[in-house]
Amino acid sequence: MKIGEKAPGFRLAGTDGKTHALETVRGEKATIVVFACNHCPYVIMNEDRLIAAFNDYAGKGVGMAAINSNDAVKYPDDSFEAMKARAAEKAFPYPYLRDETQEVARAYGATHTPHLFVFDKDLALAYTGSVDDDNNYKTRKTAERLHLRDALDDLVAGRAVRLPETHAIGCTIKWK
Repeated sequence: MKIGEKAPGFRLAGTDGKTHALETVRGEKATIVVFACNHCPYVIMNEDRLIAAFNDYAGKGVGMAAINSNDAVKYPDDSFEAMKARAAEKAFPYPYLRDETQEVARAYGATHTPHLFVFDKDLALAYTGSVDDDNNYKTRKTAERLHLRDALDDLVAGRAVRLPETHAIGCTIKWK
């Protein structure tokens, strides 16, 4: 996806037993769609950051969903049952959805986990890339550039995102 393009819709099964669509996770001011999974160390290192960001911004009109599109046959840690366990363990405050066909990941142009797509109030892509500039799960440093939070600050304030694109760093999506 390119900056300014409208978000592709989706309708996916959630670990909460409900079916979620883009409209049901949409925020008034911004919507985060993050492609994630259970086994990638880059996702694992960012889970608490994503949870904290959502908790900090949900009351400001931000919605969110995490989507797992990985091939669960070759990567059983990413099965729907394993997703349910991970969602319960981490108490995700946003829906964790299964993209079994991988059609949603393809429509968004997702390449990695985690790969963030942040949309403005009109569901036009405003930011895509990584959570922040701490992209080494082995050394873990304090992030200096908070890409997601900066984008959300801009969108909540009604401004254009100052840095609309960064490189998504993580494990590649496991295609069928």
